Amino acid sequence: MAHTAALGGSRCFIRRSGGQCVTMAGTCRMLRAKPKGVHKCHHGEDAGAVCSDPPEVRLVNGSNRCSGRVEVLHNQRWGSVCDDNWDLDDAEVVCQQLGCGMAVAALPRAQFGMGHEPIWLDDVNCTGTEATLSECRARPWGESNCNHQEDASVVCQGLAQLRLVNGSSRCSGRVEVLRNQQWGTVCDNGWDLNDAEVVCQQMGCGVAVSAPGSAHFGPGSNHIWLGEVECTGAEVTLSECRSRMEEPINCHHGEDAGVVCSDPPALRLVNGSSLCAGRVEVLHEHQWGTVCDDSWDEEDATVVCRQLGCGTVVSAPGAAQFGKGRNAIWLDDVNCTGKEDTLLECLARPWGTHNCDHGEDASVVCSGYVTVRPPQPLPLLPLLVLIILPVLMLVCGALLYQRRRRMQNRSSNFPQGSVRMEELVVSDTYLLMPGEEQAAAKVAPAGDADNKRAQHSL
Repeated sequence: MAHTAALGGSRCFIRRSGGQCVTMAGTCRMLRAKPKGVHKCHHGEDAGAVCSDPPEVRLVNGSNRCSGRVEVLHNQRWGSVCDDNWDLDDAEVVCQQLGCGMAVAALPRAQFGMGHEPIWLDDVNCTGTEATLSECRARPWGESNCNHQEDASVVCQGLAQLRLVNGSSRCSGRVEVLRNQQWGTVCDNGWDLNDAEVVCQQMGCGVAVSAPGSAHFGPGSNHIWLGEVECTGAEVTLSECRSRMEEPINCHHGEDAGVVCSDPPALRLVNGSSLCAGRVEVLHEHQWGTVCDDSWDEEDATVVCRQLGCGTVVSAPGAAQFGKGRNAIWLDDVNCTGKEDTLLECLARPWGTHNCDHGEDASVVCSGYVTVRPPQPLPLLPLLVLIILPVLMLVCGALLYQRRRRMQNRSSNFPQGSVRMEELVVSDTYLLMPGEEQAAAKVAPAGDADNKRAQHSL
């Protein structure tokens, strides 16, 4: 509880910071006092002060005490924190205050369920360097314009700190966790990409590329702290996964697990008309920062557009065309060839090394999101032709085949020496059937005699 002293008509609020009692700025007037050593007192009148402890903080409804909905204790009552302006800087202070390592996520909208008690804090604005949440700027206690659907949450790295060793970068290597102030390895029994995915996410190293076992990055030398790790891939920290933690674990250091992460820096374009245009910002050490426009050109912008899935580059403006950033300037003298997949692959000065100000922030305008056109349906008429034509051909073929079979059957049924009716007509001349040939022969002489008589009379 806060203590006050009525001195000279003013109320002086006192709190403790870093183990010492200090006055809160702006709440006390300058108090008059006699010069040092001048007094009319004895030690029975020695003054004292009672300072309030920083309000207690806890995380509830998470998988462990280092993740969950943020609640603070005020007036002997727990209450939640509104997510207005809630970000990683605020979460960082909570994690440090709880001794839970670094902040991994600052989640809004009651991700760990809605609280039922008061909403004590709103518009919290920490720089990330404060020792306790009470040192951050915020509205007065209990003043908010929120409901419990806006309760803020935090996920911290956890009590078990994590590192990757013996790899080519901080995002690859043998997995080690810190327990009891001592680093130890993870057994590769059941170790797979789902487990590696959680490690990469916890380390801020992009997505998992591989999950090598068998001490791929060399054997460890201390404890084997975890075995039979079983993550779904959706966890935020390795401590949230099922695992065997009790020693002895049936492993040796020839089975130490490893991880290789992609390590693309988080990237965004801000202050533009869409997500594909704006000031370039990258995430490093849990803080967004800008890119200096020294040497910034369309090759660099091409990589940004490709990494964001925003099509092709339209322009690569500099001179803070989309407004000035306010945080760190993370990259300078970026030099891409235009063929890289991520900005991380381009040459640049070391992180945070630059000779720029925010008036030189680089920007990008991309053509827009790349969309895959769905296959167009075939027109109806060609589709019908494609379906009906083979059917018609099949039917016609069957009919022709049946006709030929009938004709063959009819031919086989005629008596020997007979011919079909079709064979009786050849070039309009009728052929006589075999039985009629003799009758024709008998008629022929009479016809010839008549012809002779006609000619004689002439």
